[in-house]
Amino acid sequence: MIIVTRLNDTQFAINPDLIERIHANPDTTLIMVDGANFIVTETMAEVIERIASYRAHVIALAYDTQGEEIPRGPRKL
Repeated sequence: MIIVTRLNDTQFAINPDLIERIHANPDTTLIMVDGANFIVTETMAEVIERIASYRAHVIALAYDTQGEEIPRGPRKL
């Protein structure tokens, strides 16, 4: 889950896998797969960065629980 902020400064967590589109015109609007819309104070770039960080964290946890080393950078062949 990522945490975003409504225009009234309340925060909520949202599942980034359910975001279909993000519009910035001028407010950032998250359009969900079920058609729900959320207007947030974060910029589109900030939302995308939070999604990327969340997914990287999930991948790191998956490697950590398997006792494997987390890959760092491109693999050498």
